[in-house]
This record gives sequence, C-alpha cells and structure tokens, in this order.
Amino acid sequence: MDNIDLKALAKINIGLDVTGIRDDGYHEVRMIMQTVNLFDKVSIKKQEGDAVTMSTNLRFLPVNDDNLCIKAAKLLMEEFDIHTGVHISLEKHIPVAAGMAGGSTDAAAVMFGINKLFDLNLSRKDLMERGVKIGADVPYCVMRGTALAEGIGEVLTPLSPMVKCPVLIAKPGISVSTKQVYESLDSCFDNVKHPDIDQLISDIKNQDLHAICNHMGNVLEEVTIPLHPVIADIKKIMLDYGAVGAMMSGSGPTVFGFFEDNKTAKAAKEALTESKLVKQLYLTTLFNNKY
Repeated sequence: MDNIDLKALAKINIGLDVTGIRDDGYHEVRMIMQTVNLFDKVSIKKQEGDAVTMSTNLRFLPVNDDNLCIKAAKLLMEEFDIHTGVHISLEKHIPVAAGMAGGSTDAAAVMFGINKLFDLNLSRKDLMERGVKIGADVPYCVMRGTALAEGIGEVLTPLSPMVKCPVLIAKPGISVSTKQVYESLDSCFDNVKHPDIDQLISDIKNQDLHAICNHMGNVLEEVTIPLHPVIADIKKIMLDYGAVGAMMSGSGPTVFGFFEDNKTAKAAKEALTESKLVKQLYLTTLFNNKY
C-alpha cells in the first residue's frame, strides 16, 4: 500500500463539566463526547526520501512541525524507525478553533493511516496511548462514537450509542481563546452550575432525546457567552425554530442543536443563514462507527 484516504470526523460535547484544577495547571474534566458526520479529508502518500511534508487547502494553517498531523506522523515513524517519506494532504471542512477537535481528529487520522501504510499492527488501544502525547482529545478521536472522557480528557469509557437525530452545527465568525475561557472559569469556579453527567449518561442509555436535551450542559458556557453574546443569539434561533436542545461545544464558539426531524432542522438552518450571525453552518447527523 502506497497511499491511504481517510475521513477525520469532528466531535461535539453533549456534556462538559470541569471538576477541578490539577497542580500542573491542567483541568480535570468529565465530558460526554460524540462524533458527528462532519469531516476533514486526510490523504497520506509515500514519497521518496525520508521527509514528512504536508499541504492543506487553508493558507493560514501551518504545514511544519507546529501542525499536529506532522507531529503525529513523526511520533510513529521515529518510534518504529521508518525512513520512507510521506506527504500528508489535508482538506479542511471542520471549523478551525471551534471546540470540535479539528486538529486532534486530523492527527488521529494520520496515526491510523501511518499504522496501516507501514503495517505497524498497532491496536486502537495502542494508538490511543500514543495519541495523548499529541493532545488530550486525540485518544477520543481515535476511539470515536459516544464516550465519557475524564482526567484531562484522555481517560475514556465507551457509552451506549447516542439516539439518532439531525444535528445543526453553527460557527459564528469569531475566535475564542480557550486559555481565556478557562482562566475566567477559574476565577468563578465555586459559583458556576455544573451539569449532571451521570444523569445524562442514563438518558443516553434510555435513548430519550428530550431528557438528554433537558440535562445536557456545558459549564464553560457560563464564562464564554458573556464574552461572546452571539453564542446565546445562535442558541435562541435554534430553539425558536424547533431544536429540542442547543448548546455550545467545547470552549466555543460553535453551537449545535438537536432536532427531531430534518424538516425542522432545515427551517432553523435557513433562519440562521438569514440572520447573518454564522460563518459556517452544517446540517448533519451523529456518527457512531469506528475507523
């Protein structure tokens, strides 16, 4: 095999709680992660020499060692003493810096692809253990599906698959500083409302969309929305147009909404398009298949 084409899927957080701050500065979390059928296209091809090179459709993305894709390829190739070069081609569709693990899922796809291209015979667990060296979300992006993430996000427990439903994903034309969001949370940690992650796990097991939407929550909304009120505006439009629930993913600014049917979801999509509040807008589905 000389080349491989992969889909690197985005994630949303159905629940996100921050439970504490570690001595090393990282935050302890309890999150319910869910893959959605919105993806970047990752192609890896062997090439002469021993260089790892990269190209992408977005000019502002780095194509050097600062890119997680390059880091992921080199991590495996150095460990297994691979001296064949590879070129990584990345076609981005997942919103960048949007709380959807776009960089992490690209890195996970590269690790999966290098494993296949060079017959390394690493298991999914092996890739997940190595992936945490690249970033806390990478192990989940290798795993995919519905999962509880704990620790700094790397301790993963598979959950019952999420109930199938249309999901509308909207990103406004702003950037959110994750560092600023967590610093703001630290300053008011004792006064924020924490979601009930255990109840949410039970709702997902029961396949009850309305209960899921009633109990889903993201503790970071309490500090991100005051900094960026457009997030609340987007949520309101989704709910006004029939979303069963709507919430910010990760540290934002992306908002997702769950709907009972495509007709209602399409009406909400049209309303958001007309509102001019969003830069990127996708109507898609949840995704529970593995690599």
